[in-house]
Amino acid sequence: MPETMTPRARFLAACHRQPVDRPPVWIMRQAGRYMPSYQAVRKKVSFMELCRTPELACEVTLMPIEQLGVDAAILFSDILVPLEPMGLSVEIEHRGPEVTPPVRSRADIDRLRVDGAADELGYVFEAVRRIRRAIGPDRPLLGFAGAPWTLASYAVEGGTSRNHHELKQLMYAEPAALEALLDKLAQVVARFLRLQVEAGCDAVQLFDTWGGLLDLPRWRRFSQKYTASVMTALADLDVPIIHYAQGASHLLPGLAELPCQVLSVDWRQPLGEVLQATGGRFALQGNLDPGVLRAPEAVIDAEVRAVLESYGPTSGHIFNLGHGITPDVTVAAARAVVAAVERHGPDFGHGA
Repeated sequence: MPETMTPRARFLAACHRQPVDRPPVWIMRQAGRYMPSYQAVRKKVSFMELCRTPELACEVTLMPIEQLGVDAAILFSDILVPLEPMGLSVEIEHRGPEVTPPVRSRADIDRLRVDGAADELGYVFEAVRRIRRAIGPDRPLLGFAGAPWTLASYAVEGGTSRNHHELKQLMYAEPAALEALLDKLAQVVARFLRLQVEAGCDAVQLFDTWGGLLDLPRWRRFSQKYTASVMTALADLDVPIIHYAQGASHLLPGLAELPCQVLSVDWRQPLGEVLQATGGRFALQGNLDPGVLRAPEAVIDAEVRAVLESYGPTSGHIFNLGHGITPDVTVAAARAVVAAVERHGPDFGHGA
């Protein structure tokens, strides 16, 4: 078993399926509404103001490091920020995101800007630089972006949608127009992630939150193609790329074709099954059900160990939730997850 590793060494080794002293752990949405310290900051500014203010974004990014002891920091921002320099307005409040004007026609798509759009998000890259300095060289920093398909969903629907009828109408009635939108989004996302890495991120995660809406053939056409193009555009940076898709167990054959290093798995499928189905070609991230964090600590401990056992005593596991932490969870429960990984983790992750 390797000797005790720094969090950065542990995380990067796990991404590359190399032996670790224990699996690294971080939590999606680990800086957020369940934290009283975060709520105190949010009382002073709107969500988008928080994203656009580097010193505040840095402050809240550090909260889970200090309060939970997670291995990795992840930039505090939002997947929708690249839509603004493309020509759309984004606001995110209690009712959820609002994107205006919604992109509903080929003319709307043609008006969206690509060249130089990502470069205008200087506040994001300044936040990355501040976080990098604050956490030092021994802790990993993750950047992220929305996958083109998921960004298209918000742009076309104008926000969150239950049925995504506007998006599906565009997909079925004007597929070439949707593909033009996805191509533009892929170009902006690739540049956006590149600039995050250049500012100091050690790895990046692509969120295809709405990928599970599609069957496999359409996912390959409208999501995989453009997500893969983003990944390919970043290959020369030699940083791990993590892909997350929610409700996507039926897409596993296509997910296994992506040119990334890590697949992040929601809670609906045991990690051991995904590991076997993908032939051990990817590190896997996940996949504790976020609902477990409402349970007593003894249950949290047992469920954490069950996830570790599902992956097994081999390298390449990054412990996480199967989706973002929910606002009704306590900081103590989140800390209990990290403590359980630290307690049981040395039994796992050191195999070849």
